[in-house]
Amino acid sequence: AALLLSRCLLKMVKENIVVPEEILSFCCNGLQGSTSPPRVWEPGEREEAPGAMASPSPPRNPTEVQMSQLVLPCHTNHRGELSTGQLLKWIDTAACLSAERHAGCPCVTASMDDIYFEHTISVGQVVNIKAKVNRAFNSSMEVGIQVSYEDLCSGKHCSICKAYATFVAQGPNGSKVKLKPLTPQTEEEKIEHSIAAERRRMRLVHKDTLKDLLTRSPHETELETRDGSVAVPAAKTRVESVELVLPPHANHQGNTFGGQIMAWMENVATIAASRLCHAHPTLRAIEMFHFRGPSQVGNRLVLKAIVNNAFKNSMEVGVCAEAYGQEMSVGPRHINSAFMTFVVLDQEGRPRNLPMVAPEPGEGERRYREASARKKIRLDRKYVVSCKQTEVPLSVPWDQSNKVYLSYNNVSALKMLVAKANWVLAREKEKVRMYTLEEDKFLSFRIEMSVRITAGRAFSLLSDLRRRQEWDSHYASAKLVQQVDDDDMIYHVVSQTLSRENKPQDFVILASRRKPCSNGDPYVVAFRSVTLPTLPATAGFTRGETLCSGFCIWPESEEMSKVAYYNQATPGYLNYVTTNVAGLSSNFCATFEACEKFLLKNKEDLIMDL
Repeated sequence: AALLLSRCLLKMVKENIVVPEEILSFCCNGLQGSTSPPRVWEPGEREEAPGAMASPSPPRNPTEVQMSQLVLPCHTNHRGELSTGQLLKWIDTAACLSAERHAGCPCVTASMDDIYFEHTISVGQVVNIKAKVNRAFNSSMEVGIQVSYEDLCSGKHCSICKAYATFVAQGPNGSKVKLKPLTPQTEEEKIEHSIAAERRRMRLVHKDTLKDLLTRSPHETELETRDGSVAVPAAKTRVESVELVLPPHANHQGNTFGGQIMAWMENVATIAASRLCHAHPTLRAIEMFHFRGPSQVGNRLVLKAIVNNAFKNSMEVGVCAEAYGQEMSVGPRHINSAFMTFVVLDQEGRPRNLPMVAPEPGEGERRYREASARKKIRLDRKYVVSCKQTEVPLSVPWDQSNKVYLSYNNVSALKMLVAKANWVLAREKEKVRMYTLEEDKFLSFRIEMSVRITAGRAFSLLSDLRRRQEWDSHYASAKLVQQVDDDDMIYHVVSQTLSRENKPQDFVILASRRKPCSNGDPYVVAFRSVTLPTLPATAGFTRGETLCSGFCIWPESEEMSKVAYYNQATPGYLNYVTTNVAGLSSNFCATFEACEKFLLKNKEDLIMDL
């Protein structure tokens, strides 16, 4: 403030403008006790921070937006905790500002992925929100949002949630705008940029996953029974409320803020949940918001909510938003749906048991079944997709309902390994280069070489495990057990390597392959272990496991490709890896040279590339 004031005074003096006595008095009082006059900085001149020359700060992501909000009583509920609806508005605002920084034009919210709230925030604490664009596609972009709170008295910081939102850039008259690509700089940004393509793929198949699960589940509604509990008719929890969209609720184009709609939806969902439990519920999770269309200033939004199903300690509330014109004579436009999970906490903060729900016949029974299916999908997403890679068990049980999330985890784990920055060249033999990456719990290695073959053809040959025994002496056989879809297959692999029990090892491996999403992306073939009930371990083999491995193939020219193999070594494989790294064996190099010969021999096959 003093710096700005001194600049203003200097300009007024130069232009012969009379300085008011009040300003002169303020300046004199403010400078009492000062031993030297304040420095007036000329335009373009900057004050250097202490130590700035010694440790320059890293370049900041140009799309990054930081927001800090002090939680006031007007933002809180009856318990003095920040309203989730208010938090959703702040999240949406920060994410939208980040998207518009990259697009250079207005942006609208298209969807918001699942959000899991880890803690509540109390009045007087500060909410810190950081948002930045992870990846830009054609006309849409993914924005990553991190939310934490800060206690100003104790200095404590704690994570609240992490979210991913999709925004669409809009030109004149609502036309779509083609976005410029985003170049990630840091290791974290490269990881998020790479995995964003997988998250986008998962969003697109979300509805199909639910339909597939419902198709294979019984169509008859089986009500849960609990001792001493009387089922509450779902109709008693129904809520309907109308909101008028005013200018403060909309952006400069007149479209309602997505965060405002989410806040209104959270409000009616909370009322519906309260009608079931006759208590004040706490919102724990929100399933993906998907905005089907816009609403404008002057529209009437009718918000409807009902409890779809109540489990032992949690309940799912379905809520939808419909937009009407001024006269409300034209039929409604369905603009959004969401599903929210609530719990009721006791005095110790533990979830209370909830009463059962008796669904309405017809549509109510459908919503009841779908709520059970969504609960399973949420658990799959939370414990397969959202958890850290080191917390995922080596072999995850496979079934049709979690195939999308296991495939996502398989590919994203390999992409995270590829994006690591601390790879060290360990060995180099002719054209083959071997790198290692040492982390707390894992030793990973990468072997790469350039091969005279198109990337698409190499991708086709290396993604078929049935042909791997033609070049990899460790493979005795590989049988296709299940063709999940065009991009995912499950193989039963028998290895030539003997275990400590002097038995051959076998593996059940999920192979997930991906073509490039945009220029610069590699072809990806990812492998990880899964368990199949139809293929249990047998006495004749020692069941082995692989956590993360696979190929990445980059086109270097029309005829040349860089082929790289990655492996996050498991304990049973560690001795073999370290022997090669130390130079006591050249098995890795020999195997990769055999891979090159296999690719060159088959590159002219008449089999069409995938």
